[in-house]
Amino acid sequence: MYSLMLLNGGIGSRVAAGRPKQFIDVAGRPIIVYSLVAADAVPEITQIVLNFPEGFREEIERLVTDYAIQTPVTYVPAGESRHESVAAMLPACESDHVLIHESARPMVTAADFKQLVTDPRDNVSLMLPIPFTVAPVDPDSGLVTGSLERDRLRNVQLPQKFLKADLADAHRKAAEQQLVFTEDATLCAVTGHDVHFIDGQDTNLKVTTPTDVKLAGFLLGGDEDV
Repeated sequence: MYSLMLLNGGIGSRVAAGRPKQFIDVAGRPIIVYSLVAADAVPEITQIVLNFPEGFREEIERLVTDYAIQTPVTYVPAGESRHESVAAMLPACESDHVLIHESARPMVTAADFKQLVTDPRDNVSLMLPIPFTVAPVDPDSGLVTGSLERDRLRNVQLPQKFLKADLADAHRKAAEQQLVFTEDATLCAVTGHDVHFIDGQDTNLKVTTPTDVKLAGFLLGGDEDV
């Protein structure tokens, strides 16, 4: 059985919607609802640990009720960063195996969660080949500092799954070394745990900008404006 940590604490200032982006309607539903519904359809997910921005718990609870989410939900206040939020949510997870997703990726499906659940390995992330050239740079000087082989790089996506003990150990080591990560597959790998990847989908976008909202609306069957 799995506990799903559904990250939902961001404010989404780049979307400029005047409120957290997870409440923006895309194709007739708030963004967060897509992840909740997909997770609710997976029997192996027996708990959803859901965080929330300050002042928005009641609105989140109302959406869980309005969309008849049957999986038990545990609510946790959001941290100051994504990294801090995951560390705060981990103790609330009741299962020895955890999944991580974020509500800003509304294209997730039950099949995506099932693909991770059925994989025999403990720590696995969806990732996508990078179809364009990337380069290391010095942001201060504006100089390109080298080259990278894109065949050996991947776009890290979510959802991800981990052995809870491995993820907890990774966060403990990161705290000791005062390291902060923007996602947990690289966190676990850097702190000494084997992490595998499987191919994701290019439709699994993260809604970050107004353009992303429009694209998500198109993919989900609507034509959304911010």
